[in-house]
Amino acid sequence: MRKLSIEELNRLSTEAFKAAPKIPVIVVLDNVRSLNNIGSVFRTCDAFLIRKIYLCGITATPPHKDINKTALGATESVEWEYANDTLEVIKKLKKENYRILSAEQTDKSTMLQDLKMKSNDKIALVLGHEIRGVDQAVIDLSDECIEIPQYGTKHSFNISVSAGIILWEIVKKFGR
Repeated sequence: MRKLSIEELNRLSTEAFKAAPKIPVIVVLDNVRSLNNIGSVFRTCDAFLIRKIYLCGITATPPHKDINKTALGATESVEWEYANDTLEVIKKLKKENYRILSAEQTDKSTMLQDLKMKSNDKIALVLGHEIRGVDQAVIDLSDECIEIPQYGTKHSFNISVSAGIILWEIVKKFGR
């Protein structure tokens, strides 16, 4: 076994990434406060060819050194937009026929492994504030809440970890 060199990884250039067909997923960050989490979500979205990120409410926007520290350039490749009001973004995405999935523990959450998808689904994944989670008003507009199974004493993951786990599962369900 030999570690691959950077050249052997055949990574896309920023221009090639922008031109590449994307997974029909939009990530909505609902009042995420950690700049490192924001940067990590950008990097994960780049890795999975995610269509776009909405940065809402108190969620900071690039350029910022602490976002860049974890994004490693993904703020240049992944399309993003800032919106003050998460609810307005959700309403807009619903009109565009996106299926709104909020990552939250609720009385009717679907466990991630049980998430059913159709090949023509367009997904908007909402990730919430590190302490308060996804706002209840956003949950009220969501088509479904999804939950990552957890078996230890803690009942939450870091936002960036949740993004990675959930987006990987969604990408697999799209057949990638």
